[in-house]
Amino acid sequence: MENMLEKVKYKGFIWPIVIGLIIWFTAGVRPAGVSVEAWHMLALFVATIIGCITQPLSIAGVTLIGFTLTVGTGLADMKTSLSAFSNSAAWLIAMAFMLSRGVIKTGLGRRIALYFVRLFGKRTLGLAYSIMGIDLVTSPAIPSNTARAGGVVYPIIESLARTFGSKTEDGTQRKMGAYLVFTEFHANLLTSALFMTAMAPNLVTAQLAGKLHVNLTWMGWFIAASVPVAICLAVVPWIIYKMYPPEIKETPNAKTWANKELADMGKMKLSEKIMGSVFILTLVLWMLSSIIGMDATFVAFLAISILLVTGVLSVNDLLHETGAWNVLIWLSVLVFMAGKLTEFGFIKWMSASIASGLHGVSWVVMLAVLAIVLFYSHYLFASATAHVSAMYAPFLAVAISAGAPAQMSAMLLAMITAVMASTTHYANGPASVLAGSGYVKQGDWWKMNFVLGIFYLLVIGIIGPLWMKVIGLW
Repeated sequence: MENMLEKVKYKGFIWPIVIGLIIWFTAGVRPAGVSVEAWHMLALFVATIIGCITQPLSIAGVTLIGFTLTVGTGLADMKTSLSAFSNSAAWLIAMAFMLSRGVIKTGLGRRIALYFVRLFGKRTLGLAYSIMGIDLVTSPAIPSNTARAGGVVYPIIESLARTFGSKTEDGTQRKMGAYLVFTEFHANLLTSALFMTAMAPNLVTAQLAGKLHVNLTWMGWFIAASVPVAICLAVVPWIIYKMYPPEIKETPNAKTWANKELADMGKMKLSEKIMGSVFILTLVLWMLSSIIGMDATFVAFLAISILLVTGVLSVNDLLHETGAWNVLIWLSVLVFMAGKLTEFGFIKWMSASIASGLHGVSWVVMLAVLAIVLFYSHYLFASATAHVSAMYAPFLAVAISAGAPAQMSAMLLAMITAVMASTTHYANGPASVLAGSGYVKQGDWWKMNFVLGIFYLLVIGIIGPLWMKVIGLW
């Protein structure tokens, strides 16, 4: 019986409890204009976010405890609180996780990857762009950027690297593997910035923006991000190639290797054809959703229903997609708790206080400072979810209160939250997978990320607003 108990890292509860209690019991000296309810809600929210960082349990487990305490302390009633789990964005991302299971299960993701290698793999630089293409094509329907990096792309990279004699165990990482691994990490960051459904924290930003009456749609997100991200996608593999060159420059055998792997896979199966058709249908409907009035979450449910009816996915596949149920819980709860902070007036008070303290500073300077602080504060986080939940809404509220255009500010900060993982080897899931592979030394990882981080801030911070001006977001 003892061995059946789940492993809990009890030390991880220490900081959330201590800080949560300190905030809770200092309600008597809270700032003027902040209600007791708002202060207590802040205590629970901060404790929950810290718990998401220290992770005594999974993020879903931590947020469930936060939810329970919110109801148990009388800050919300049970009947109203359960409506948190009707959050359409949470269901959208959960269904997208299940869609991604079909892409991986059928082998379609691997087949697409091998086609890219066959087409663009004559040189190592071409291989890097093909790796980027794999992530780009699969990202709209695989909302776990960790699953894309670790489950679809990295196995291809490792196979290629070993084929050309680049291995972690014999010191030959720099032949090819290190370059491709580091390029994939940045491809993953950029595709995550391009599509709303490319990583789960994007839906957190969209929901938090909605609480501040800023509507971010799937197509609107894509259009706003398209130009700055396209520039980065075009340039970054070349920058890495110059900064961190592979020893092997020509890869004439890559096409042969890809052909052999495709031959081993055989002809495209019916399940792959169905999966590919549903994938395309889903993307088209997401793009047109705001025009034809079809809810994006309904589109995701429709796609899963088709895959169930055709037998591509089974009910057991859905039940075993733990990532989907995990994100459904934590996203619903974090948005609910952040909504209570807004409802109790804390976000409004905080943004007004910061804005008044910076009275006279133009919104352009304010937004630039907020973007830079948001980006570099990620050195303190190992979870994009925790970081976004803690800082996105207050920063956006401050920008808007300073006079910055709401829609443009929301998208600018959203893109920053996607690329801010360009900091450390523990910045997000893909960083853990790819840095942990052993191909890139930790010191190199930090130094090159620092350079590319500056590049992202310049492109997204300058080109982004100019492009959004062109398309009429402000």
